[in-house]
Amino acid sequence: MARDVRFIVLNGEEDYAGELRSLLLRVPGVKIVAEVEEPALLGQAVKQFPVEAVLVNLDPVPDAVLPVVADVVANGSRPAIFATSSSTDGHLILKAMRMGVREFLPRPIEEKSLVEAVDKVAEQCVDSGQMGMLITVLGTSGGVGATVFATNLAAELAQIVPGRVTIVDLDYRFGQVATLLDVEPMYTVADLCNSPEQLEQQVVERALVKHDSGLHVLARPASFAQADTITAASCVGLLSSLLQFNEFVIADGPTRMDPNSKSVFDLSDMNMLVVQLLVPTIRNAVRIIDGMREDGINPERTKLICNRIGRDAANLSVDDVSTTLNIEPFASIPDEWSTVSGAINLGETLQAYSPKSKVRQAIEEIAARLYSSAGESDDKETRKKSLLERIFANS
Repeated sequence: MARDVRFIVLNGEEDYAGELRSLLLRVPGVKIVAEVEEPALLGQAVKQFPVEAVLVNLDPVPDAVLPVVADVVANGSRPAIFATSSSTDGHLILKAMRMGVREFLPRPIEEKSLVEAVDKVAEQCVDSGQMGMLITVLGTSGGVGATVFATNLAAELAQIVPGRVTIVDLDYRFGQVATLLDVEPMYTVADLCNSPEQLEQQVVERALVKHDSGLHVLARPASFAQADTITAASCVGLLSSLLQFNEFVIADGPTRMDPNSKSVFDLSDMNMLVVQLLVPTIRNAVRIIDGMREDGINPERTKLICNRIGRDAANLSVDDVSTTLNIEPFASIPDEWSTVSGAINLGETLQAYSPKSKVRQAIEEIAARLYSSAGESDDKETRKKSLLERIFANS
């Protein structure tokens, strides 16, 4: 898969935060994995999160921020450092460059200059390995079938993807991923989120449970108390680590629109909203989409899944939903509740319980589309890499 450019943002100006994150997220491929307000916290953030770039706002006091940047560079950190400031003083720019800043972007930042700077980092990342695709599945209300969809989508991907596929239960209090797959985990999301450093693959391996389908499972915390210890930063750090050695990571949830969910949506390649043809779910979907827009999340990443189609739903149709939300449905899943409930009660996937059912075939088709789109991204990246190799070979 094509490699995105993940950013940590250091910004101490609250009034500038929204403008800065919106500008970054308009750049294709950019993901924000952490936002830091205090300069003293930057070093720890760089240690915890695997990222390709750091954007530092030097204002209002550049002399207080630059030494922190120098410390990050001196510690051998690999991210490219971008800096921005309303000051155009030549001495400041020269000082920043000497301390390891790769790109100095005067405020207001020109989008073209930012895109060019990000492209340079992306090109240098071509040879550093591929990243997996993160797909977030979000139910627009309780009972719409988001967890059933997420677990079965992940199981279908595990059957067709040559690399690893992992599902993570981000419903920290009432998640049912492990129950639907009938697995008994020894470790959970909470165990991994408690690590302050980047997670090594061997550590994650011990926490994952392998399902018969080939899918790997990371379950919700075992207690409410553990759930309360998980922060947005630790959750995104975990997902970032998983993406380094999984071809697909499916996140069931998050279930609340809070800083935790905003961070996950920023990192996701695709945010799937699961709705039914019911007014409450559509109203919630409108609120969710509006919230994402306000947070500067790229609307192209939001995909609509219409579930349980075929039931009697007076006064509402898929076209009505699409018009209301101004989003074309990515897919529709037929209603076969007797089949789905049977699979749930036995702890089986639909591919095992009823492989020829229409609901299973619909989810299988969605998985195939996702894998196909990922393959197209691979082809583009391969072509890009080959072109770069030819250019440098002839230089």
